[in-house]
Amino acid sequence: MIDPDAPLPPSSARRRKRRREPNAVFAVAGRVAYLPLLALSSYEVRGAEKLPETGAFVLAPNHYSNFDPLANAFVLWRLGRIPRFLAKASLFKAPVLGWILKHTAQIPVVRSGHHRGADPVAAGVATLATGAGVIVYPEGSLTREPDLWPMRGKAGAVRMAIEAGVPLIPAASWGIQEILPASTNRFSVFPRKRLVFAFGDPVDLSAYRGRHVDGHEVAEATELVMRRIESLLAEIRGGTPPAVRYDPAHHNQSEIGRFERDS
Repeated sequence: MIDPDAPLPPSSARRRKRRREPNAVFAVAGRVAYLPLLALSSYEVRGAEKLPETGAFVLAPNHYSNFDPLANAFVLWRLGRIPRFLAKASLFKAPVLGWILKHTAQIPVVRSGHHRGADPVAAGVATLATGAGVIVYPEGSLTREPDLWPMRGKAGAVRMAIEAGVPLIPAASWGIQEILPASTNRFSVFPRKRLVFAFGDPVDLSAYRGRHVDGHEVAEATELVMRRIESLLAEIRGGTPPAVRYDPAHHNQSEIGRFERDS
């Protein structure tokens, strides 16, 4: 049973206070968001000791609500690390938002064309080289699996971790869909929600490091990551994940074929 009045229960890693990664703007933003986010929900964190206190890492969580980036960012900040996400370069030109993104060390990515920084993996690797942690959703978008289990993963998180030579930490959360379901933009504020987060042991990518890896090997490593995320999610939400992982590309082709047959 999760105690709604215990936002981040002590774990073996939190019995001593972590030293918080310095960033003045994020420190202010975190304190501004602190009370509203705690009023909205409680936070149980499992395996916090598996998140590196210092040094670079790639964090690969499940993605099932447009609110989960904020919730994940809040938990990482509470654990002493500054969350860094890949963001469209155009957002950095927006008033106020652009200033905040720049000064909280988020990662600008040009998503098309041949401009410098067009490769999201290269942009992430450059940030990891500074000793930072980067959050990469391996699914690439909100899951389309009907019961919100992880769908087929993409290669970005694995490629980033392999090229940078840093740990890849799988993670899962559950309960955020009660605040903002993927199917709507309508927030649910009451009653107070219960959110659970779990961090796993680093995925062993040693077999892929220090050499050229082909597309098949990257896909193999990505599936390994997705299984770890799925396992963490099963532990915190209960239930059994689908025997076959949801593949949006296959689903889209099936829908096109059905439409053509029906036409």
